Amino acid sequence: MKIRNRTLRLANDGRAYSFRRLTLSCVAALAMCFAGQSLAQTLQTQPTTSAQQQSGAESADATQQDRLSASKWLDKLASTVKNRNFQVSMVRTLSGQETVPYLWRHAVLEDGTVMEQLNLQNGPGQEQIRVGDVVSVFEPDVQPYSIRSSAIHGPIPPELLTEPQLLQEGYDVVSVGRARISGKTAQQLRIISRDNSRFSYQLWLDEDTGMLLKLNTLDLQGNVLEQIQVTALTMTDQPHPYFSRVNQSSLPEAMAMGTTRKPVHNWEVGFLPAGMHEVSSDIRRLAMTGQVVEYKMFSDGLVDISVYVQPAKNGLGSDIALRHELNTFLTLVNGSAQVTVVGEIPLQTASAMARSLTMKGQSQP
Repeated sequence: MKIRNRTLRLANDGRAYSFRRLTLSCVAALAMCFAGQSLAQTLQTQPTTSAQQQSGAESADATQQDRLSASKWLDKLASTVKNRNFQVSMVRTLSGQETVPYLWRHAVLEDGTVMEQLNLQNGPGQEQIRVGDVVSVFEPDVQPYSIRSSAIHGPIPPELLTEPQLLQEGYDVVSVGRARISGKTAQQLRIISRDNSRFSYQLWLDEDTGMLLKLNTLDLQGNVLEQIQVTALTMTDQPHPYFSRVNQSSLPEAMAMGTTRKPVHNWEVGFLPAGMHEVSSDIRRLAMTGQVVEYKMFSDGLVDISVYVQPAKNGLGSDIALRHELNTFLTLVNGSAQVTVVGEIPLQTASAMARSLTMKGQSQP
C-alpha cells in the first residue's frame, strides 16, 4: 500500500502502480527552483558518521537465528494481510508536516474473492478499491480509472506486507525484542540494508495476529524520516459490511497494458545497491519540456529507483540535488549524458548510481 502524494506509475511488465514515486516532469519543476544549490554543497550536508558504520555492523552481526525468527514474523504478517478480514486506522507522520490519517479495510468473500479499500481521511478524499487483481482509483478532479494490480499502494510498501521474501537479497531482517504498541504486545524487527546504501526500517508486529502496528523509516544516521502508527485494529470473522455495498459492475474497467517490445538502451548503470534489479525500461516524453528521455526502473522488492538519461545538451544545465519528503532527486552531467536519479534512497547512493553510468562498449571513467 502506498499513496504519499504521488503520481501514477505504470510499468510495461505489469508491475503495480505507485503514487509514491515522483516522476521526472514533476520533480524537474521543483529542481528548477533549487538550481542555485550545487551538488557539492548538498553532499556536504550529509557526511558519513559513526552511526552509518554502526548500521553496517548491525547487518554483519545479525545471527542466522535472528534472521529465521524475523522471517517467520514477516511470513505471519503476509499471511494475515492476504487471508484475514480486518479494518485498520493509521496515521502517517513526516517531520514538520501535518499528520495524515488513513482507513484500510481488507476482506475475503465467501467465493474467495479478495477485496480491499484504502481511504485518505483528510481533505476532499482519495480512495482505492481493489477487487481481485483490479484496483480502481478515485481522486478529486480526476476521472476514475482502474489498473491491474495485486495490491493497493498506500503508506506501507505492498511488498513488505505480502512478499517479504523479495527483501532477502538486499536486506537483513533482525529480531529486536518485545514492546507495547497501541495497547498491544508487539515483536520489534529491524530491516537493514546489507551494503548500507539505503534507508533502514523499524517495524512492530502484533504478537497475536502478526499485523503491522508501527513502521519507522530511518536515515543513515538513525533519524526517523517517517512514522506510520496504527491507532485502531479490528480483526473479524466476516467481511466488513462496506464491501457488500460496493457495486463491482460500476467500477471502471482496467486499462490495457502496453504490449510493445522493451526498448534497447545503449547505456547501463554500473553501481546498484545489493539486491537491486532492473524491472522495466521505456522511452518517455517529458510533459513539461517535450524532451524525449530514456528511462529504467530498478527495485529491490522494497524500494524503487528511477533513472532518466538524455543528451547533456538537452538537459537542465547544472547539477542539482534536493529532497522531497523521503525522495531524493539528483541530476548531473556524466560525459555526454544528463543523468537523473529519483527514489527513496540516500543522496550518496543516488550520486554513486548516476556517476556509474556508462555507454555500452565503453569503460567507466
